Amino acid sequence: MESTPRLPAVTLVASCELPTPWATFRLHGFQETASGKEHLALTLGEVADGQPVLTRLHSECLTGDGLFSLRCDCGPQLEAALAAIAKEGRGVLLYLRQEGRGIGLLDKLRAYALQDKGLDTVDANRALGLPDDARDYGVAAAMLKTLEICALRLMTNNPAKVSALESRGVSIAERVPHVAGRGPRNQAYLDTKAARMGHLLPWLEQD
Repeated sequence: MESTPRLPAVTLVASCELPTPWATFRLHGFQETASGKEHLALTLGEVADGQPVLTRLHSECLTGDGLFSLRCDCGPQLEAALAAIAKEGRGVLLYLRQEGRGIGLLDKLRAYALQDKGLDTVDANRALGLPDDARDYGVAAAMLKTLEICALRLMTNNPAKVSALESRGVSIAERVPHVAGRGPRNQAYLDTKAARMGHLLPWLEQD
């Protein structure tokens, strides 16, 4: 039997209230011990009661979250996740500092430049010698453990994210489809995620 990988050490540095258009969340700031990288968790309601928690793992996307880019669906997914948690009255969103699926902001822009020339998101990364997806969800598992969250109802279209968390000892009670922000400027990007990265996009079956 394979053992569960050891989780990275994280420290919960501070917590405070964060009023948003959807609800007033509790904002928790975490720091990875080894790298010093900072991550956030937004919680609403009682999440440490042992019951599965509606959860979104959102990887940082400065261009989508902060600059309103239409190249991706990240900004709308972030807003939709916060709205869903607020509607339920209970949940957690982890905001992970893993820009560009883990390759970093400037390499993401280099990949965008290649996409402008016709490459898709996968081939652009590979042309730069970068992995398709460099994210590691060990820090997410460590944050969830610190928050005493035992099981998730995970908002994701990516089965690999479910598998990655389960390999880190996180119990996934349910995968909740999470589709938002589809438009003409990101259609090819979403199609590539479905065709080449295994994402499950229900609207493809409706076309």
